Amino acid sequence: MHKTCKLCPRACGVNRDKSLGVCQVSSTVKVARAALHFWEEPCISGENGSGAVFFSGCPLHCVFCQNEEISHGKVGAEITIEQLSQIYLNLQEQGANNINLVTGTHYIPEIVESISIARNAGLSIPVIYNTSGYETVESLQMLEGTVNAYLPDFKYMDSNLASKYSHAADYPDVAKKAIAEMVRQCPEVEYDDNGFINSGVIVRQLLLPGHVNDAKSIVEYLYGTYKDSIYLSLMSQYTPMAQIKEKYPELDRRVTKREYDTLVNYAIELGVTNAFTQDRKVAKESFIPDFLEGCGCPD
Repeated sequence: MHKTCKLCPRACGVNRDKSLGVCQVSSTVKVARAALHFWEEPCISGENGSGAVFFSGCPLHCVFCQNEEISHGKVGAEITIEQLSQIYLNLQEQGANNINLVTGTHYIPEIVESISIARNAGLSIPVIYNTSGYETVESLQMLEGTVNAYLPDFKYMDSNLASKYSHAADYPDVAKKAIAEMVRQCPEVEYDDNGFINSGVIVRQLLLPGHVNDAKSIVEYLYGTYKDSIYLSLMSQYTPMAQIKEKYPELDRRVTKREYDTLVNYAIELGVTNAFTQDRKVAKESFIPDFLEGCGCPD
């Protein structure tokens, strides 16, 4: 499958056994970080943490990426599928609420195999697929039965913004189809007795400075299409990184309280109740998200 790789919507067709794809990694699994992660939504992290596995490389390469070294494959360790499965088991032993697969698009076949190995060896916690939303339906179908819950972004409704900031004018159409497939696989959000997610789809929307109207369009589309069968996560944590100022000065600031409150209030007016909101104080380079449950304005 990696010999003419078309796992992501870029469909670059590169033989990743011999060279790097658009994702900037080869066919060998490369992991940048694997540890308990405490800064996801409450139903994912809780007090014990989510077992996050951050894969190196990314098909999207957003200009405002906060993890550029990881997304460009510059950091990380190459490991075997067996070692990857052991990482899951180690995180479970550390008390993780779930396994959180972060940006694994370009390693989907390896993810499926490694989860199978781990489950045969005793992995029993849910598996969450944490993605930019830039996925093909065909690749997502490979994850059916492996992934318990999906955590996709919906970054842009405007194709011009998608082209400008992620070099992917097709992002809106791709994300719509991808989320539809995720909901087909996991049609309802379900929680365990402790309030942690067992199944379903939570869609994240990272508000960009100056782009409230686009974010409102996304919320309107998602709620109009899926109502309460999915959860929304309205994020205020956008942080301008050093590389953004010269080429994209309009993104060289944080989201204002007024901008974020406008988005949250719009969601409330639409009737959204299944949502998470976020405290603006998390928008800093230390990137420590502090999610607040509910869809009211943050304190």
